[in-house]
Amino acid sequence: MRGLDAPALLEAAQAGDNDACERLLIDNSGLIWSVARRYYGRGVDPEDLYQLGCLGFLKAIRGFDTEYGTQFSTYAVPKIAGEIRRFLRDDGAVKVSRGTKERAMALRQKRLELSQRLGRDPTVNELAEATGLEPEEIAAADTAVLSVASLQEETGEDGFSLEAVLGDDGIEDELVEKLALRHAIDALPERERMVILLRFYRNFTQDRVSKVLGVSQVQVSRIERRAVAHLREALTE
Repeated sequence: MRGLDAPALLEAAQAGDNDACERLLIDNSGLIWSVARRYYGRGVDPEDLYQLGCLGFLKAIRGFDTEYGTQFSTYAVPKIAGEIRRFLRDDGAVKVSRGTKERAMALRQKRLELSQRLGRDPTVNELAEATGLEPEEIAAADTAVLSVASLQEETGEDGFSLEAVLGDDGIEDELVEKLALRHAIDALPERERMVILLRFYRNFTQDRVSKVLGVSQVQVSRIERRAVAHLREALTE
């Protein structure tokens, strides 16, 4: 591994080589820290900012394509910053207990560790086994630090937002401002809630969600449609 140059390391990491991922993280720690330092003084421990940056960096590894015509570091910086900004935004959107915030942060760290080791996103069951938490507790911790701002964000490759899927007929802006959507998501059955969180808050494709939840893509599509129908009903009552 020591003899590989940066492009070869990146290619190996994208192929699932965990040692290559770890080497890239080490070699680019200065870059990650330089981005993390921009967000000092916002109530988050620097080490936590760095771990968030590492998670963004791993996402950059998975998403980078040489056909983009840009350097990997140029592609990685907004991914690193985006992961940190998402946490800061979500963390400030809703006042939650310190214990819940710490649990959410611990889950992010565990996801990072498992992603490095497995070379893919961990499933909910794998996260539960690694943390000793129930799947419901994982979903609750994830939901607690979500921002309603994600309502208007587009999903990764699908190019549509939860707001567009739900439609805004009958949904008052004030209700959205008061976290009506958050409460509606909290009330969903566990599997529907997980699909919504992964699809619209973590920008996972249906194929990626199917791998995390251990079900088929067709099942994910059905669960998503059912969840959206439940949300639409809850928000228009």
